[in-house]
Amino acid sequence: MNYISDKNNYELDRRSFLRTAALAASALVTSPVWADELVKKSGIKIGYSSITWGGKDEQAIKDLASLGYKGVQLRANTFGPYRNKVSDLRRMLTENGLELCMFSSGNVEIDPAKEASTIDTHVAHASFVKALGGSSLQLTNNVRPKDRAPSVDELKRLAAVMNEIGKQTADMGVQAVYHNHMHQLGETPEEVDVIVQAMDPRYVKLLLDIAHYKQGGGEPEKAVLQYKNMIHALHLKDTKPADTKNGYKFVELGQGRVDVPAVFKALNKIKFDGWAVVELDGVPDPEKSPLVCAEINKKFITETLRHPLS
Repeated sequence: MNYISDKNNYELDRRSFLRTAALAASALVTSPVWADELVKKSGIKIGYSSITWGGKDEQAIKDLASLGYKGVQLRANTFGPYRNKVSDLRRMLTENGLELCMFSSGNVEIDPAKEASTIDTHVAHASFVKALGGSSLQLTNNVRPKDRAPSVDELKRLAAVMNEIGKQTADMGVQAVYHNHMHQLGETPEEVDVIVQAMDPRYVKLLLDIAHYKQGGGEPEKAVLQYKNMIHALHLKDTKPADTKNGYKFVELGQGRVDVPAVFKALNKIKFDGWAVVELDGVPDPEKSPLVCAEINKKFITETLRHPLS
């Protein structure tokens, strides 16, 4: 036996082990605690809304696929041109490796005279969603009073109509979800709560928009825990004060006031395993493009949150 050679090999192995251990320890010390928690196995799926592309949905699909996103939210503007060409749109999604993770179905009217037509519209959209391989239908509204806060009856009326829509879409295998929104019924946390409490959980779930909820005066990470049994999906975006008509603007993740890491910690705590869809109504700065915004959001998700896109 070559004692000297074995001893030298032992010393090399020992030094290598100590060096590796030291690097690992350093990483543990310098890595943020919340990031270590978020890197744990999570069922959260990341999607992206085409709304930023302003109706250029084919380009949105190509851009999002090129960045590695696996889900896309389309809007009601695609219903007209593709209602009789569903197979073409579905093929486009499939060829780009994208799933229809959410469909924006539009506004729900609370005027009793418009209830039947409202229900018919959303049920038709649900049939379109089903044909595209999707299973989720987003509902909003645009009937917020301009000179006062909405009444409890108005908020409950919205929930009642959504329940009727949800009953019919459920029969088709499509989940109806309510999207909280600034300047609509459900702007503040208190209004959102009235609506959610009046929703029938068999037929309507919650799509929690974390930026709208924050702008409305709430803390979205607390809402995740509060509505853990009602949340079906989320919209991911940020908000910050700005010199605009409303005094704020929606921006990419990490650019504003929303504590997005806290939201993801709350989602992991409730073991959420649905879609979290990045959404920007438009590019926040004129020198950017929708693709650039999607890249910024991707970097925040994959590097800051350390969460994969798939």
